[in-house]
This record gives sequence, C-alpha cells and structure tokens, in this order.
Amino acid sequence: MGGIVNQPLVISVDVMGGDHGPSVVTPGVARAASLLGAQARFLLHGDEAQVTAEVARHPALAGRCEVRHAGRVIAMDEKPAQALRRGKGSSMWNAVESVKAGEAAAVVSAGNTGALMAVSKLLLRMSADLDRPPLVVGWPSGRGVTTFLDVGANVDCDAERLVEFAILGEAYHRAAHGVARPTVGLLNVGSEDMKGHGEVREAHRILREGRFDLNYHGFVEGDDLSHGVVDVVVTDGFTGNVALKTAEGAARFIKDELRAALTSGLLAKSGAMLARGALQRLGQRLNPPPAAPLLGLNGIVVKCHGGASEQDFAQALRVAADLAQSDFAAEIERNMGRLPAAMAESHPAADGASS
Repeated sequence: MGGIVNQPLVISVDVMGGDHGPSVVTPGVARAASLLGAQARFLLHGDEAQVTAEVARHPALAGRCEVRHAGRVIAMDEKPAQALRRGKGSSMWNAVESVKAGEAAAVVSAGNTGALMAVSKLLLRMSADLDRPPLVVGWPSGRGVTTFLDVGANVDCDAERLVEFAILGEAYHRAAHGVARPTVGLLNVGSEDMKGHGEVREAHRILREGRFDLNYHGFVEGDDLSHGVVDVVVTDGFTGNVALKTAEGAARFIKDELRAALTSGLLAKSGAMLARGALQRLGQRLNPPPAAPLLGLNGIVVKCHGGASEQDFAQALRVAADLAQSDFAAEIERNMGRLPAAMAESHPAADGASS
C-alpha cells in the first residue's frame, strides 16, 4: 500500500510495552513515519520524560506525534485479571482508550498479550459473539505469506466460530496483503469430506455452500501451510497455537544447526561469509511474525511481539495503517450479517423442536 493520502491517519502507540520499551518502540515509530507518508500521525502513550527524550532523537517525528503521559506500565508477566483491575491509566490502557474515543484509527502494542486482549475486549467490545478476539499471524510460505488463525485465543471452537474466523481472516488478508480474492481453507487431518471431527466438517459444509462472499478452497493439511496452497488457513486456537509453537521451535532448531555447521571450521566460515546476504534473508524469513492483529473487535488492535526490533515495530504500524485504510470492518460486517441465517438452516431439527 502506498503513502497515506487525503486526511490524517492517527495511530495510537503503547510506547512502554514489550521487552525494550521506548528505546526500540520510538525508533520504530520514526521508521513508520517515513514509510507511511506525511499524513501519518501518532499518539505516544508512556512516561512523558522518557518518551519525549526519545522523540527528540528522531527528526522524522517532529510535528508528527503527541506524547501523552501514562504513570503506569502493565508488566509482561502480569495476569489479565490484574491488568483489568489495575490497568487504568497505564500506557496500554490509554493507547486502547484513544481508539475507543475516536482519537485514533488503530492501536499498536508490544506489551503483554493476555492483558492487551483483555483491555481491548473490555474497552472496544467484540463486533461479533466471539469469546475472545482471534489472533492472526502471517505464516511464511512458498507463495509469500499465509494468513493463519486462530493461534491461541479461542481454544474450543464450534462450527460457527470457525466460519467467523474464515470471514475475519479473509477480510484481513485482503486488507493487509492486497489480494483481491484470497483463497480460504480449513485445517484438518485430511482433505476428504469425511475426515475430521463434527465441528470442522459442519463448518466445511456451511462454507462450501457459498452463502458468504468467500473464495473457499476446502480442507487443507498441516504441510499445506508452508506450501501456500491457500491464502488463509483457519483452525481453532488450540490446534493453531500448537502448530505455531512447533513451527517456531523448528525454525530455531534450523537456525541453531546452520550456525553450528557454518562455524565448524575455517572452510565453513569462509563459505558463510560468501553466503552472508542469503543467510540473513533466510534468517529473516524464519523469524517469528512481528504483527498479530486481534480480529473481531470494534476497533483495530495490532499486537507486536515482545522482543520486537525497530523494524518489526515499524512493520506492525504498517499493518495497522493498512487495516485502517481498508474496507476491512465493512466487509466483516456484511458477511457476519449472513451468518445467523446460515447457522439456522444448518440446524433445522433444533429450530423445528423449539417452534
């Protein structure tokens, strides 16, 4: 997506969140300011003295941001219930509240994931009848990036939840990656119609009937994620989190093995120096995705991973800007409006019994 045009786009930022706080987040905002164009503006929430000092180091932020003092920081190990009780006035709370008040189009935080989810759900509310906003990540694949959800927020999911995730994931992929008609698949233990448990088969049937404006492919298997068979892969939060953690562990193992092999001797080190650029690109592809938007909220919330670099945080801000400038929310609302009728028709016996 190109630079922001027409009217200012304001993004709210939790500057104190994450492992590094203002020393990484503020330079990340400065990078994003250059990427997003002159119309981008930022509300920076955090310790005023620290944040102002960091802002002064980055000419790109001159006249582009407003620093708002927050006297508290939600710790990375703080439980969500504690964050809700004691979080008011914190940098995270205030950053999300700016979206609720209409002062910002989106919020980005590298802070505590559980706390961000709880605060966002409390302040912004859900746009659909979801237990929690599903977490979505970009999964590196042979075709570029596969959108994968849910990766841990909703552990138990019935057929209706899986259909909702398909609607959310498809709209997100179009907004974030510019694909006009993303293909959507349901993760299963096989591609045949009779495979899998009852809920995933029921979701498959509803999506296959075509009542939603989705380019539905059908079932996909675990190895299809990295092959890029479809643009969007949908599953429950339990399976998604296990898959994501397994992939992250495998990526770390590969990187560690490569490092060991390429430092095992003088000849190997020489080869590594010659292939340095290619190895750096491979390492970047194997890194965890920097941005995980929380979908289904009445507002755009993007979670950046706690150990994010300046570049990672800038990418997360870019995702937030892309979503804010898209028809993302309206698309979701249109398809969600078709869901109750589709679910009612899928359970005619229950409807007849209640009449």
